[in-house]
Amino acid sequence: MVAIAALSWAGLAAAAEPRARDLGVPFDGTPGPLNAITDVPGVEVGFKTLISGDGPRTAGKGPVRSGVTAIFPRGKADGRGVFAGFFAGNGNGDMTGTHWVEEGGVLETPILITGTGSVGVVRDAAFKWLADHRSGGFWYPVVAETADFLLHDMPGQHVTAKDTLDALNSATTGPVAEGNVGGGTGMVCNGFKGGTGTASRKLLAAEGGYTVGVLVQCNYGSANGLRIAGINVAREMDLQPRCVTKIMSPPQNFFGTAPTLCDPRKLAIADPASEEHRGSIIIVIATDAPLTAEQLKRLARRGTAGLGRLGSILADGSGDIFIAFSTANAGVDDGNWHEAADKPATVARLPNAAINPLFTATIEGVEEAVINAMIAAKTMTGVDYWTVSALPHDQLQASLRRHNLLRPAK
Repeated sequence: MVAIAALSWAGLAAAAEPRARDLGVPFDGTPGPLNAITDVPGVEVGFKTLISGDGPRTAGKGPVRSGVTAIFPRGKADGRGVFAGFFAGNGNGDMTGTHWVEEGGVLETPILITGTGSVGVVRDAAFKWLADHRSGGFWYPVVAETADFLLHDMPGQHVTAKDTLDALNSATTGPVAEGNVGGGTGMVCNGFKGGTGTASRKLLAAEGGYTVGVLVQCNYGSANGLRIAGINVAREMDLQPRCVTKIMSPPQNFFGTAPTLCDPRKLAIADPASEEHRGSIIIVIATDAPLTAEQLKRLARRGTAGLGRLGSILADGSGDIFIAFSTANAGVDDGNWHEAADKPATVARLPNAAINPLFTATIEGVEEAVINAMIAAKTMTGVDYWTVSALPHDQLQASLRRHNLLRPAK
C-alpha cells in the first residue's frame, strides 16, 4: 500500500479534525480567526507528505514516513526580506542559514522543515526554487530538521528535490493541516505521535492589536514529562512502552533490547518510563508587530517558556531551535546589494516596554501549537512494525475533568 500526498490549502482536513480547544483543553489568550500562523497577514504554508511501505526496514526503500513543510513570511509572490531573530534553547539539531540571520538580522528566504537526513537536498531545492522565482541569485535557505528515525527509514533519504518544490509551490494562506503532515509526518511528541501544529494570538487593541502566529514541528520530550494545563496527564493513562505490532524473525534489536508485542488494550508510547527526555522541536514564530532583529531574537527566546509550560527541560539530546520574524517594515532591508541601496531607511520599531504582550502571546501560542500537533496526530506504525499511539482524546478529557480543568467543548 502506497500513499504519497501533497497538501496545501488544507481546509477540509483542518475542518474535519478536532483541535485542542474543540476538546475543551483550557488555554489563556485570544486566538486569531484560524488559530494558525497564517493569521499573520501574508504568511503562507505548504506541505509535501510522504507515506509508503510497511514492515521491515530496507535502507533506501522504506518504509517511508516523512515530508517537507514550507513557510513563506510574505507569501510566494513577495520576495522582500523580513527582520528576524534566531535562538537555540538546546542546540542538538540543525537549522541552516542562521549565521546570516544572526549577523544581518534579516531573513530573505522561506523556512523549510523536514527530517534530519534530508536537510541537504531540501536546502539545495529551496535554492533552485529561489533562483527560478526571484532575482538576485544569492541566498542562504533556512532549513530545519527533527529526527524521524523511529518510524521512518531516515538513512534512506527519501525526500527529493521535487518533494521540496511541491511543498514550496503548494504554500498558501488559510487553514493549516496538523499532525502527520509535511516534515512532521514521522515525528513523535512527548512520547505520543506528534508532528505539525499551529496556533495564534490576537492582542487587544490597547496592546496594539497585533497578531502572533506559531508553527511547530514537534518531536521532543517524554510522556512522563508532559504537562497539559499543568497536569501530568500521561500518569493517569494506561500506557505501554515502545512496542511492535509484529515481531520479525529474527527479532530486531534497534534499541538494544528485544522488541515486545504491542498490547492492543494499551497505548504505545515512544519511550519507556526510565528513558530520558530527548528528540527535537522546531518553532517558527511570526508577527505583524514592528519589531527589529534584536527584539525578534528576544521573542524567539520565549519559545523556551512555552515549552516549559508543557514540561520540557530542553534536554541534552534535544534540538530546540526557534526562529521569529516580523512582516512589518516591508522593503526596508531586502538584501539586494546588487541594487543601489545606499540611503537610510525609516524603520518602525516598538519600544521595548511595549513587548511584554507579544512575549505572552508567543508563550501561549507555542503551548497550544504543540498540543494541537498531538491532538491532530494519528497512531502510526512505521519501520520494523514500531508503533506510536496518538494522544487519546477521551483519556485526556477524563484527566482534565478529574482536575476540574475541562472546558465546554467548542
